Amino acid sequence: MRTLDTPLHVLVNNVGTNIRKKTLEYSDDEVDALMRTNLISAFDLTRGLHPLLCIAGGASVVNVASTNGLTYARTGAPYSMTKAALIHLSRYWAVEWAADGIRVNAVAPWYIRTPLTEGVLSNEAYYHEVVGRTPMNRVGTPEEVAHAVTFFCMPASSYVTGQCLAVDGGFTQYGF
Repeated sequence: MRTLDTPLHVLVNNVGTNIRKKTLEYSDDEVDALMRTNLISAFDLTRGLHPLLCIAGGASVVNVASTNGLTYARTGAPYSMTKAALIHLSRYWAVEWAADGIRVNAVAPWYIRTPLTEGVLSNEAYYHEVVGRTPMNRVGTPEEVAHAVTFFCMPASSYVTGQCLAVDGGFTQYGF
């Protein structure tokens, strides 16, 4: 059990959901739910844990965003704007909290085989379109994202902060 004086060395904000619709089809409640799940939860949790991250000295925060925060990828405006905001929040905190000994970075995955993408990737035509826009000609794995997150948490990245690493098989070089 953590106490108020136990250091926290690593925090990974890896929560997200999506509702795929055209902009004008979203209800206010759906937009609010996406904002709260994808952005506000990371903001509130990280802000609340800031004192424990400070105690650690050299702590690392990694926010799991999305390539949708970097470029257009027709999966819904609210999802994309939450992920863009998460990337910018990472940059902001990297500057604000550097003096506290806290590094903050983000990873931006493209399509990764997860329960969240299972439904859309089961559509064969859409799957082939996704893979066709990915220079590595495949969908990523959760382990590949985990390796990028791990890098940001290791001493090997001790001089890296405010960065967003796209784990995308080259997708952001094309767009969708």
